[in-house]
Amino acid sequence: MFRFLHPKRSAVTDAAWQAVRESLPIVATLAESDAGKLRALTDTFLRTKSLEGAGGFDLDEGSRVVVAAQACIPVLALGMEAYTGWRSIIVYPGGFVSRGTSVDETGVEHEWEEERSGESWFRGPVVLSWEDVAASGRLEGYNVVIHEMAHKLDMLNGDANGFPPLHAEMDGAAWYRVFSDAFEDLGARVDAGEETAIDEYAAEGPDEFFAVTSEYFFELPEVLDECYPQVYAELRAFYRQDPLGRIVAAGGR
Repeated sequence: MFRFLHPKRSAVTDAAWQAVRESLPIVATLAESDAGKLRALTDTFLRTKSLEGAGGFDLDEGSRVVVAAQACIPVLALGMEAYTGWRSIIVYPGGFVSRGTSVDETGVEHEWEEERSGESWFRGPVVLSWEDVAASGRLEGYNVVIHEMAHKLDMLNGDANGFPPLHAEMDGAAWYRVFSDAFEDLGARVDAGEETAIDEYAAEGPDEFFAVTSEYFFELPEVLDECYPQVYAELRAFYRQDPLGRIVAAGGR
């Protein structure tokens, strides 16, 4: 249920923030100045978005802060305005079944269902598995919250297609070339049966490539930079953050 908060009361208590700061590596490794910005954004997120448990899951204060803090990492330098046009996050205890329909090239409609750890709807809710949220933020390359937030940013100019609205100073043609080349390279490696450093799910489509590389950008930036340095550079310009620079400045992980 959406909670209406007292206008002068913080949505993030000191205890809840300290718990996230100490237990979640992706937050714990932030400099104090960035952590302060993240806490303020997390507070705004919890005030403006509806976070609800489903399937019997009790989304308590600590769980809400864990979700919101990770959701705000991609917009640390962009601001909450980047999350316009939607309001709700729904959290299940584990993987949930998603159902839909698709039409093949002959015009035949097919119904499908599959278990998922997360999904985002255009101008609709984000749906997450708490089991996967709990496995995120460990600096291991996996973050279902950041993955779905990347889809939301991708959808700011329509359906998710791996080409989000870029900043005025960015070159759209360069973005398209860099991401297309990297996506084709990863797909070829997956098809050849190679073990890839980047999760092969990124080869499912340009939208998933953008979302998965966004996970690596924040979770394992050194791996993304080694595999696809130009992709890292484009994401650095898009998110206006440099996670790899933070690691170097701190003397390594």
